[in-house]
This record gives sequence, C-alpha cells and structure tokens, in this order.
Amino acid sequence: MEISYKLADFEGPLDLLLHLVQKNKLNIYDIPIHELLEQYMQAIQEAQEMDMEVATEFLDMAARLVQIKSAMLLPRHEEGDEMKQQLTGELIEYQLCREAAARMEKQCIGGDLFVRLPMEIEPDYTYRRSHEATVLLDAYLAAAGRGKRKLPPSPQVFHNIVARKIVSVSSKIIFVLRRLRIGKKVSYTSLYDGARTKSELVATFLAVLELIKGKRIRVDGEGKGQQVTLLNAARRRENTDGV
Repeated sequence: MEISYKLADFEGPLDLLLHLVQKNKLNIYDIPIHELLEQYMQAIQEAQEMDMEVATEFLDMAARLVQIKSAMLLPRHEEGDEMKQQLTGELIEYQLCREAAARMEKQCIGGDLFVRLPMEIEPDYTYRRSHEATVLLDAYLAAAGRGKRKLPPSPQVFHNIVARKIVSVSSKIIFVLRRLRIGKKVSYTSLYDGARTKSELVATFLAVLELIKGKRIRVDGEGKGQQVTLLNAARRRENTDGV
C-alpha cells in the first residue's frame, strides 16, 4: 500500500501549484513558468526546513517545472510550449474537480448520500393523444356548457318574478267595496273569480281581512255558502261600541 503524504495541507503537487497560481493572481491559461517555479521551490524548501517529509510526487513536479523552463529557453521551444499546455490543462481540470467536490460536499446529507438540486425543466405542453371525433364533440359541448354557467343569467330568467304585475291591497279594497255597494251582499268566493294571478288572490284576501278589521264588512256562513255583507255607518258604530 502506497503511503501518501501531505505538504502544508496540500493533497498533491497540483493542489500546491493551483494554490500558488491563485495566491499570486497568475493567469492559469498562460502561466509564467519561471515565476511559478520559484514559488514552488520556495514552498518545498520551507517544508524541508521544518523537517517535513516531502512526498516524491512533489519532487517530481519540481523536476517537471525545471524541464519545462529549460525547454522554453531553447531557440526552438515548441516542446516546452507543449509541456506547458499539458500542465495548464491538468491544472484547469484539477480546479474544476475541486470545485465540483466543494459543491458535492454541500449536497452531502451524511455518509455516501448526496442530494441533487432541483433542475428547472421547461414543461412540454404538446398534446400527443388522439381521440375520435365524437369524443371531441362531447368534450366541446361539456366545456361550452360550463362556460355558459359562468355567465350572468339573462333577464328572461327573472321575467316571471320581476316583470310580474304588482297588485296592491288598497286597489282590492276599492274593488270589494264597489262589489258590495252594488249588491250589498255577495258570495265570498265570487270576490276571487276575476283574479288571474296569485298576486291578485293574495291582495284580495288581504283586502277582505283589512275591511273586516275596520268593521266595514262582515262575513257570514260556512264553506262555499259564505257571504260578504257591507256594513253601513250606523252598524259599524254599533259594532265599534260593542267592542
């Protein structure tokens, strides 16, 4: 089993290089190898002065940086540029992996369980089912019916309620008195013969009650034989005095 060592809390040489790039604000896409090499060697030297055991991989990276610097000093430094690009790609890839690891750490809920943040998915409203024409017609008629139920009712709905003729009790009082003035005594049921609506019937009945209460008429008999009699002024006074 290979033993891995850390250098001042760095997991490996790439971790140290990325730290130096970010610390010195170097362009990771165009790394100045000379400056980066000096910073790297200084970190290695400080670790050795503190009696820290430096892993072999850190020393290998130092040798690699020296090789890149040497190749770039040649008149034709195509090889040095290629090695530099390779190192740059490794650093960028390592940086992306470290950022991904930091995001995963925030999503970790314990152990090896991770949660994924919800994604914004644009809904697809395309209707892909097929129906027969009769089914579509029934659905349309049902939807149209629901739409009509939401509309305000038409005036015709209230015609029998609002537009009905209003019959006043006072008009029926006059009607009853005129009937009795002519015949003095009439059948009780005959007072309702000319009524065409419930409103007229109710108004006539209330008129009769009002006249009886005022001692102006009297109702005699039972059932269909009931008769209504007009009381004169003297008779009304007698009834009033008797009360």
